[in-house]
Amino acid sequence: MDAELINRARGGDDRAFAELTEPYRRELQVHCYRLLGSLQDAEDAVQDVFLSAWQGLATFQGRASLRTWLYRIATNRCLNALRSAKRRPVKDWTTIDIEPPEPNGFIEVPWLEPYPDALLDVDAGPLGPEARYEQTEAMSLAFLTALQKLPPRPRAVLILREVLGYRAAEVAEILDSTVESVNSALKRARAGLDHTSPSAGALTEPGSAQEHALAAKFVRAYQTGDVEALVALLTADVTISMPPLALEYRGRATVARFFRAVMRADLHFDLVSTRANGQLAFGTYHRHNDTGMRHAAGLLVLGVHGDEINSITRFDSSVLSRFGLPMTLPAPRTWRST
Repeated sequence: MDAELINRARGGDDRAFAELTEPYRRELQVHCYRLLGSLQDAEDAVQDVFLSAWQGLATFQGRASLRTWLYRIATNRCLNALRSAKRRPVKDWTTIDIEPPEPNGFIEVPWLEPYPDALLDVDAGPLGPEARYEQTEAMSLAFLTALQKLPPRPRAVLILREVLGYRAAEVAEILDSTVESVNSALKRARAGLDHTSPSAGALTEPGSAQEHALAAKFVRAYQTGDVEALVALLTADVTISMPPLALEYRGRATVARFFRAVMRADLHFDLVSTRANGQLAFGTYHRHNDTGMRHAAGLLVLGVHGDEINSITRFDSSVLSRFGLPMTLPAPRTWRST
């Protein structure tokens, strides 16, 4: 059937081409996201991949599967994009009426964007025997952050080998390289990941009773502005980061100071549940005291270790539309003007 579709697509049948390639769109977008760290950039890259595949289908000789051929195009498109990318600027704190405490660190990857779980491909095909990382772990913000710190080529090799499970010879073919070069790049990538020590493996089972209980406690503490209850949910080494701001707060005591500074008594927030990168996430909305209207304030993504939170990553409100969340919510029915 694929051979027939390929022949039709080579003859200019765009429906046959779509039938061949569309089943791979979501997993290719995830692949590009892992390489680039940006959902917008990943979407643009996949559009280029499909255009190149359409224009170059005559060169597909069938030595590898169509899926592998598409991964070859996608990987090299992303590597080209990374080589030509300009340094991305960080942003400054702009909330005029709130002064955050002094941070005790700065994040190295302020451009990382969240990825909606709704866009994940839950059945991306069987992984190869070389796969090392579970798919939920390989989408966590901790793992993605660690990946972005690696040089592009070792990053690509690690993803192809240990996330997707391609064999060294297959990766060498994808990258127009040698097995020796691929093995060397993988060794460097592993050393880089060990150095950054991502805590992705600590994620709890999505949808578990333990996760639901922790989420309920977090929402209750955040919406009531109960800083002490909020801090009680955190690990001793918890971190707060706020891409595209470079500020980072590390440790329970420092994070507690941050929350006391930003969660004032006159500010009220409501949370709307969603999921990002396989993790608990919440759209945050600031309630206007006069009208009760709730205006988008950002997206919180939680890293969880057991029944505690070991990271909170806050993204600005521009990402909410990706999660199907509005920029405003009406006043709750029980609201009364103050």
